[in-house]
Amino acid sequence: MTGRREKQREATYAEIVGTARNLLAEGGELSLRAIAKRMGMTAPALYRYVASYQELVDLVAFEIDRAATDSLILAAERHPEDDPAARLVAAAVAFRRWALSSPREFGLVFANPIADTACVRRELLTTATSGHFMNGLLVQVWRRTDFAHPTLDELPVAVREAVEEPLIPMDASVIDAADRGVLWIFMQAWQALYGVVTLEVFGHMDPRVIESGAMLVQMVHTWIPRLGLEPDAERLHALVDVELARGS
Repeated sequence: MTGRREKQREATYAEIVGTARNLLAEGGELSLRAIAKRMGMTAPALYRYVASYQELVDLVAFEIDRAATDSLILAAERHPEDDPAARLVAAAVAFRRWALSSPREFGLVFANPIADTACVRRELLTTATSGHFMNGLLVQVWRRTDFAHPTLDELPVAVREAVEEPLIPMDASVIDAADRGVLWIFMQAWQALYGVVTLEVFGHMDPRVIESGAMLVQMVHTWIPRLGLEPDAERLHALVDVELARGS
């Protein structure tokens, strides 16, 4: 009986997420009341599954991010396992493509304020599926190129503390304590990609630049030497253009 009840509960959660995504795609209001109405439930009945609006947003955002990560993985897997640089470029372009095609989903995942409590903040900052995948690719690139990174002593105090006990979506235990300065490079790489994509998604950039993808191209070109990929620069420059032209 417990197994059947648990399956029913999981199916209801899946329906909640699916209903929320449909509302977002349609431009509708994302609220507990709207979801309950669409599912043919009462709002109090829905509260048995999500206790608050913030809990609803966190649930839906996590599942959207997990689904989006599948598209990053598919893009990366067009390239060999022993070519993490190509996989990283393909995944970055796929991330941008998903964000531009699903701006409300992107906004829910990445413009969702995180509750200011230690346990919630840690969970939401460290469990993002897309972050784990992208940081995993950066680890692979670093292991191949051994690109330069600051030592712990070279970092500002706050940054040193942040890399020694990181709140980022990856298993930091795979990086030796003495090499944790490389996490500062990973954080900056994510900031560069997220910054470009966010400006594009919310239209805070010349539409001609957005349409061309030129800012993402420039970002990739800038980060190729930073990640020790100069020997592959010409190939990767061509690859980002190919990936942008690929479409969905």
